[in-house]
Amino acid sequence: MRALAEYIMRGRKQAALTVGLTTALPLLFWIGAAGASLVLLRKGAGQSANTVVWALIPAVIWALYGDPYVVMVVGGSLVLAYVLRESMSWLRVLLTSLLVGLVSAWVLSVVFADFIGEVRQALEQNMTAVLGDAWQQLDASVQDSLLELLGPVLTGLMAAVVQMLALAALALARYWQAALYNPGGFGQEFRSIRLPAAVAGLLVLGMLLAPRVSAQAAIIMPLCAIPLGVAGMALVHGVVARHKMGRLPLIGFYVGMFLFLQLLYPLLVILALADSVFDFRGLRALEKNNADPTDNGE
Repeated sequence: MRALAEYIMRGRKQAALTVGLTTALPLLFWIGAAGASLVLLRKGAGQSANTVVWALIPAVIWALYGDPYVVMVVGGSLVLAYVLRESMSWLRVLLTSLLVGLVSAWVLSVVFADFIGEVRQALEQNMTAVLGDAWQQLDASVQDSLLELLGPVLTGLMAAVVQMLALAALALARYWQAALYNPGGFGQEFRSIRLPAAVAGLLVLGMLLAPRVSAQAAIIMPLCAIPLGVAGMALVHGVVARHKMGRLPLIGFYVGMFLFLQLLYPLLVILALADSVFDFRGLRALEKNNADPTDNGE
């Protein structure tokens, strides 16, 4: 992958060819998004415009043929890359990813309205088979409320995929940038991601209270979970690095996430919330020391 990053940064023609081709190919569009984001991170919005255009052209073509995911992921990753370059803050990136998710949810609710309706109807007809006696024991009003949430939650989950892929493309771009120009920098940067307690609390409240506000507000439930999940993964990486456990625990962690995502992801959210309050890695003290004007850097 480093060789691909080196080829992208070799010149405008190489960058345009790589991002254009990978964005046009099925299942490889996230590499094109990462490549375009790499150029934007390194050269800025003005000098990366030619490369960005070549990533967006095939993405728009995909959208015209009924698949808006490519253009949303590419566009989302570029927006996040611009925010990261200008602010140097992963917190702002994670918060901006919520806007990416909301815009994606609106687009998907329009483009895939019929598909979402069909899936909702299928789920409604199979609630008894899926939940068994637990569904039958619920009051009719509760059943109606839950059924009303199906469409918005499904839309939110689809938008959360866009949000997650945009963040993943940006992370890959940042990793490439560090590998080429600042070896080891991305690992340190990623391990330092931590949500302030107020932000983490608002995200959790968004997940818990949104369905009570209205059925449509339930769209934000999956979107709020993504920044918390990223912060949880950063915590895991930080603890492993701090205790010098090597790569094996991380491999086991990601294998477990792949196999038991529904069980482990809520745990990540809880860990991120707890870390925002208790600061398990001592990042607040480290930031204070780095900001101390009397610090001599030793």
